Amino acid sequence: MWYFNPIDRLRRIFANPAFAKLMRWWFCERTKDDEKLSHPADATQWQTFDELYPEFAKDPRNVRFALSTDGMNPFGERNSTHSTWPVILTIYNLPSWLCQKRKYTMLCGLIQGPKQPGIDIDVFLEPLMEDMAKLWNDGTKMTDSLTKKDFTLRRMILTMINDYPANFSLSG
Repeated sequence: MWYFNPIDRLRRIFANPAFAKLMRWWFCERTKDDEKLSHPADATQWQTFDELYPEFAKDPRNVRFALSTDGMNPFGERNSTHSTWPVILTIYNLPSWLCQKRKYTMLCGLIQGPKQPGIDIDVFLEPLMEDMAKLWNDGTKMTDSLTKKDFTLRRMILTMINDYPANFSLSG
């Protein structure tokens, strides 16, 4: 397995003033009164989470992710026994039209092997989950280039996006 810690990528995002501004878009510039579901921040799941954890919700720079993974055969052969599972984090703080752009998705893991990980996928996701728990509890110091101030960034996984077979593997 290859693991790529997303902290460095988030550091680079906040080092650019234009990107740092985009990380607040959901809070500062999103249309909130149209009663339409046009961004994940409009969903009841996001709003309920903010009510349960007001300290996290207080800083609009705190990152909410979607976790996605699915198996594929990179060689395109039907009879190949090789399996690759990319683990991708999508940043939900960004505007709706940027969330799924390749520039803003983070490949944080690559699970390779002769067969799919199945229900043992939790072993491979453990480094990511440990980092997520650490950043939920303690956060990490970042510099916001837009305000030119240091802050403690916290992050969490708001949702998971998978097909049913991957969902069965992830849920055990």
